[in-house]
Amino acid sequence: MTRVDGRDATPVVVVGDANVDLVLRGDVVPRFGQAEQLLDSGDLVLGGSASIVACGLARLGVPTSLVARVGDDVLGRFTLDALRAGGVRTDLVAIDPARPTGLSVILSAPDDRAILTVPGTIPTLDPAHVAQVLATTDARHVHVASYFLQPALAAGLPEVLAAAHARGMTTSLDTNWDPAGRWSGVVDALAGVDVLLPNSAELRAIARAGGHDAHDDRTLGRLLARRGPRVVVKAGADGGWSVAADGVEHDAPGLAVDVVDTTGAGDSFDAGYLAALAHGVDDERGRLRWAAAAGSLSTLGAGGTSRQATLEDLAAAGVP
Repeated sequence: MTRVDGRDATPVVVVGDANVDLVLRGDVVPRFGQAEQLLDSGDLVLGGSASIVACGLARLGVPTSLVARVGDDVLGRFTLDALRAGGVRTDLVAIDPARPTGLSVILSAPDDRAILTVPGTIPTLDPAHVAQVLATTDARHVHVASYFLQPALAAGLPEVLAAAHARGMTTSLDTNWDPAGRWSGVVDALAGVDVLLPNSAELRAIARAGGHDAHDDRTLGRLLARRGPRVVVKAGADGGWSVAADGVEHDAPGLAVDVVDTTGAGDSFDAGYLAALAHGVDDERGRLRWAAAAGSLSTLGAGGTSRQATLEDLAAAGVP
C-alpha cells in the first residue's frame, strides 16, 4: 500500500453512479435535418461521478470500494473492467439483470460541454442496501455522488449518513447538477454531511434552495457551512476554496496545464481532497492543494480517468 509520511491511507467507500461516457470533441453543436458532422475525436470511457472519484482515490493510494449498480450487458462489463483496471474493488457493485447500464454522451467543446444521459441502472441504488453495506465495511469515510440522478438514494440519504456517523465514519457529498432544476431535498441532508463538494454553479443553486440569496459565493459558502458541512468549492482553472462553520476560509490555486478534456475534472478534485483526508493531511490548505492539483492534472487526457494523478504526479507538481 502506498504510504504518505509513513502512514497507510484509511479505506474509503464511494456510493453512486457507474456508467459509460462517450466523449465527443470538435464541432459538437448538433444541427438537425439529417446533417452529418465530422468530429475531431471520440472516446468510450468510464463515466459516472462516483466511479471517477473512486478511480481517482485508488490511483492516489487509497483502498477504495464502490457501491453502485450496472446492467448485465456489454456496457456493464466495460464499466466493471475499467473499475478493476483502476484499482477499485467492485465486489459491492450489483448487476441488474433487467435494466441496461447507464450511458452519457458528452459533447466536449474547449470551454464548455453538454451531457446527454440515459439513466439505465443509475437511479436504482437502494438506500437500505447502502446502509447494510456500511454496517460491514472497514472504511473510515463514505462519499456519495450524483444525488439528483438517484432519487431513491436521495430520499434515504439522511438515514444512510446517520448510520455512517454511528459507526464513526466521516461523510462527504457531491450532488452534481440537478437535471430537473429543482434542487429539492439536498439542504435537509446537509446536517449529516461533513464535507460538501459543489462547483460554483452548484453552490449557488443549493444555497438558493436553502433560501439564501447573497450576491457573492463566499457569503453563500459561509451560510451553507453553518448548516453543518465544511463547504469545499471547485473553481475550475482557479483551483478551489473552502469554508468551515466558524467562517475561516482557505484557498489553493489550480495548475497551469494544456487542457485536453475537462470531463470529470471536478470528480478528480473530489478524489484529491478525499485522498488527502485518507492519508492524514491535517492542514486544510494542504488538502485543497491536493484537490486542485488532482483536478488540473486530470484534464491532460480524454475522459475522466485516463490521466488522473498519482502521488508521484502530485509530488512532481510541488504538492507535499
